[in-house]
Amino acid sequence: MHNVESPAQQARWSRLVDQLEERLDELAQAFTTKVRDIPEYGESQVTVQEIRDTARETFRRLIRGLKGTHPDSRDGLLEFASDLGAKRAQAGIPPESLTTAVRLDFSILWAELLEIATPEDAILLASRVDKVWGVVDEFATRTHTSYLTERVRMAQEESSIQREFVARLFNQSTPSVETSAQVASALGINADSRFALVAASGEPGARLRTAISRFTSNTTARQKLFLHESGGNTYAFWALPATRTRSADSEDQLPPPLADLPCGYVPEVLGLRALPAAARTAESLAALLRPRDTRPLSADSAWPRLARQALQDSGMDLAAEIEEALAECRGGERERLLETVRHYLSTGNITVTSEQLFCHRNTILNRLNRFEELTGIDLAVPAKSARLIVAWA
Repeated sequence: MHNVESPAQQARWSRLVDQLEERLDELAQAFTTKVRDIPEYGESQVTVQEIRDTARETFRRLIRGLKGTHPDSRDGLLEFASDLGAKRAQAGIPPESLTTAVRLDFSILWAELLEIATPEDAILLASRVDKVWGVVDEFATRTHTSYLTERVRMAQEESSIQREFVARLFNQSTPSVETSAQVASALGINADSRFALVAASGEPGARLRTAISRFTSNTTARQKLFLHESGGNTYAFWALPATRTRSADSEDQLPPPLADLPCGYVPEVLGLRALPAAARTAESLAALLRPRDTRPLSADSAWPRLARQALQDSGMDLAAEIEEALAECRGGERERLLETVRHYLSTGNITVTSEQLFCHRNTILNRLNRFEELTGIDLAVPAKSARLIVAWA
């Protein structure tokens, strides 16, 4: 069974809506007062006058929508909502604040209707509440959709501009002061800050891109990570906190998405101008990664690999020389010597080594002496023990 309003009810509703339209200034003032209590609006660049003027136009169009007599009332309302959503996105109003503000429209309109209505209008208002809510909700939905669309467009535009400036930085072996200042301004960072940088290629490079994308899309993330791709390599860098303390383990300073990612890692870069050189270092470190590596590789932890690679590139193979020197070992002597030397290199302590291998201290000393006799490497001499570390990197 459907309720059909009488001509008298329709006429009364039209009169109530007309009275609402006569109170546009009061409606706009009520909205302005309430919306200024929302912190982000109170602190935004949107002026009180603009809020009041926009509120007045909003209510005028909503009331026209309630009348439903104007042929383009709905289209005009939705077009205005789209424009409003885009403007609020450009003004930097947070989405939660926008939603709170738009929700005020219904409560203010309904409160004003109750103010001008009489007790005899109760049934009429009850039959019209869905109409009022529907018009306001459609307006709010279009405003929010337009807001989100504009936010996405702005983010894409900002990201594109940032990528251009980052590329300009990395395309110079030694960027000028002017270039670094321009890049810093575009990225919203200090050109003289300290930075960290990672590099990866292939499958780790794809993982790095995914990790950065997820991290940057997290609106709660406070740290900015910047991405650059060139020559099959993916690079990411970020500014270090001014209060950052030096840590013996530089991996403690990595952003969460990078802590378990195999990549080349330069933990400290002094200023934007030094980033291209740091990128080349990180690229070299990434080339030294092995299948068993599951974390970033820095020069502190990979220096033996770097040294070994440099020596091999020069035609020197220290590992082969040591293997040749141990060739005269018989039985299990070679294995015992290598085990003892590796343990000693990791501790630098005879007593600890003997405890780890469950051998007498003199046994350890005898093995180390035998190793020196065969290879000529005295492990008590740092320069010679370093040679062994490089050989076994």
